Amino acid sequence: MSAEMVQKIADAVLYEGYMLYPYRPSSVKNRQRWTFGGLYPQACAAATGDRSRLFSEVLVRGEPLVDVKVKFLHLIAEEKDGRTWQVAQEREVEVSGVRANTRRRESFRFGPSEDREGAATRRQEEIGGLIEIICGPVEPGLHKLSIAVSNTTDVSDSQPATRDEASMRALVAAHAILRAACGEFISLTDPPDGLRGAASGCVNEGVWPVLAGEPGSAQWMLVSPIILYDYPQIAPESPGDLFDGTEIDEILTLRVLTMTDQEKDEMRRSDPRLRELLQRTESLRPEEMMKLHGALRNPRAFSRGMGQR
Repeated sequence: MSAEMVQKIADAVLYEGYMLYPYRPSSVKNRQRWTFGGLYPQACAAATGDRSRLFSEVLVRGEPLVDVKVKFLHLIAEEKDGRTWQVAQEREVEVSGVRANTRRRESFRFGPSEDREGAATRRQEEIGGLIEIICGPVEPGLHKLSIAVSNTTDVSDSQPATRDEASMRALVAAHAILRAACGEFISLTDPPDGLRGAASGCVNEGVWPVLAGEPGSAQWMLVSPIILYDYPQIAPESPGDLFDGTEIDEILTLRVLTMTDQEKDEMRRSDPRLRELLQRTESLRPEEMMKLHGALRNPRAFSRGMGQR
């Protein structure tokens, strides 16, 4: 159950800001996307002020044995009817079995591609990266796990001229999912009294690690480019992802239903995920709409560090 909960919140992070209401490419606020967790080639990052690297330190109590999964989006430029639009393909790289007193390096590369389907041409640029992991002792029974993810893509042959072109070489919405097969993670948001000093010494650049999965468990940690509480959850009433940052399902759902036929057609033609969003929204039953109107939660749960997206 925890693995499923972690995957759902990680997917929400992955597609945060993928497309903002009113869900049309012609909308001004959708002309610069991919604003969360982008790791750009170093030469591009220097020019745009974006990051080329994320770095995270977390604490593991006991004898650690940790699996690290790095996930991000690899963009695809789709050209059709004289218009270019970016869609995304999910990528992941896993480093398994990280133990105490070890140093691991894992490089990865995803090659370029280009294909044509009917009137549409789809192009994907090469991207590459490096994952560096160090697990070392802090004190007896406590270890620090350090993770760095860098975009090592070489753009010397064709320096991107625009941010959209640079995004084609980026690791978009990059984050990491950590699973402790042995040992347990320590909350950096609300560490135990005896470990506050060690927790405050952890450095995190471009990300914030939170405990994830079943509340109270310490097997999973999400290293997120978005600041979250420990044990973030997707509200059970939510019928599906609306992609929009700080989304309020009821308001966005009602707004989608009031869009004109022309606006819905543009939304439908722009992206498979948006077609699915529109189809799901238009097929909601009255009782499902009522669930979006609100739900009463136990307020004490939030004082224990739980949060919902």
